[in-house]
Amino acid sequence: MPPTINMGIPGATSSVRSGGGSQASGKRVLLAEPRGYCAGVDRAVETVERALEKHGAPVYVRHEIVHNVHVVETLAKAGAVFVDETDEVPEGAIVVFSAHGVAPTVHVEAAARNLRTIDATCPLVTKVHNEAKRFARDDYDILLVGHTGHEEVVGTAGEAPDHVQVVDNPDAVDQVTVRDPNKVIWLSQTTLSVDETMETVRRLREKFPTLQDPPSDDICYATQNRQVAVKAMAPECELVIVVGSRNSSNSVRLVEVALGAGSDAAHLVDYAEDIDPTWLEGVTTVGVTSGASVPEVLVRGVLERLAEYGYGTVQPVTTANETLVFALPREIRPPRG
Repeated sequence: MPPTINMGIPGATSSVRSGGGSQASGKRVLLAEPRGYCAGVDRAVETVERALEKHGAPVYVRHEIVHNVHVVETLAKAGAVFVDETDEVPEGAIVVFSAHGVAPTVHVEAAARNLRTIDATCPLVTKVHNEAKRFARDDYDILLVGHTGHEEVVGTAGEAPDHVQVVDNPDAVDQVTVRDPNKVIWLSQTTLSVDETMETVRRLREKFPTLQDPPSDDICYATQNRQVAVKAMAPECELVIVVGSRNSSNSVRLVEVALGAGSDAAHLVDYAEDIDPTWLEGVTTVGVTSGASVPEVLVRGVLERLAEYGYGTVQPVTTANETLVFALPREIRPPRG
């Protein structure tokens, strides 16, 4: 890995310009901080690892534990078996529910097959589930801003299917109808683009002026932090490389945010080998970040590959420091000493 030079750069782009000295006049990498694993992903991956240690292989996992090719392949080699539906798990076996959460019907199906369940749902997703249940009990129409078919949206909507409508994008607002315009609240998928979500909410509020906001912010702190870091560095970059998988909503959003914030180009890669050398033609400054489900080893591989092309100076662009840690599910917590 090329040496990381701590330039002490805060998020402001003016500081990026002034921080590099003579080294910044040549090829360089701006490295977004924070990036990579969030607390919920860290918890989910460790949950599967500890379940394998405690129970041995196989441990079944319903859907990808997190949306990252490398993580899923690594856990599969260690003995995790990924399935699409609960009925693919042998009766009585152990099954882990992914970080994206599941609908109540999935818990019922698991109980019917006597499965031993370990729920690795991110606590921030669980919070949105609880909001959906609460407002359904109060007979609200719930407008869930999110991507139709995404596992997290399916799970949240499943908490109150008679009350939830999914609003996929700002243009979908025109099709939304409610029973009582004075009893409407919006919730959101945790991994969305903040800007696009608020545009959807703006359109919803034009249509339903008394639309209520969620009790607390639904979009995950880590999603927001990674987008803010990309916005800070993108205006300085001819190219931004986002490390992440194509089915990772928050990683795809980072590409969109980079382009919207001023980068000339932005691409999503799973591995360093995915970098197309033609992307680098005429490029002085490359921004690098990674989605919330991406292990740091993949970012290091990208930095090493960029160093081979002459981008040996790495300058961090730090806009936040993350210290949040979530407790593991009780089923696999280590015994207290």
